[in-house]
Amino acid sequence: MSKHQYKLVSFILNGKEVEKVVDVRASLTDMLRDDYHMTSVKKGCEVGECGACNVIIDGECFNSCLYLAVWAEGKHIKTVEGLSGPNGELSDIQQAFIDVAAVQCGFCTPGFIMSAIEILEMNREIPDDELRKLLSGHLCRCTGYENIFRAVKKTMLRRLGKEKEADLV
Repeated sequence: MSKHQYKLVSFILNGKEVEKVVDVRASLTDMLRDDYHMTSVKKGCEVGECGACNVIIDGECFNSCLYLAVWAEGKHIKTVEGLSGPNGELSDIQQAFIDVAAVQCGFCTPGFIMSAIEILEMNREIPDDELRKLLSGHLCRCTGYENIFRAVKKTMLRRLGKEKEADLV
């Protein structure tokens, strides 16, 4: 009979200091969903293949299903719930997904948005082939990916002050 081991983990979740006692075997996905009700963190494949569980940890996108909850100690973690403005307004990338109809069933959307956040924070224009490669770690059964690509590219160009180019995407 195995004994459970637990550890107190303190971290910043969407800008707020939190702490939780977690089973050392628990994934970050499970902790975020079960303990903090971050339902944007989807449980998809649970083996790091689909990207549905992506979150930003200290500025880098990770599959939270492959990341142990205890590794969150001292980290800054951002989920889609942490993207809205002070009055609940959507972020520019979330609005772009709506504007170009990049959302169908919506299951993959939060993971794509978190990958897009990492890409957009590079703060540079990324060529189409590289952008497609950066978005390739996701599975989507509905959209065919093109509108997702368009949403990210439009937002990237707008953030770089290239409104006319963004309008043509």
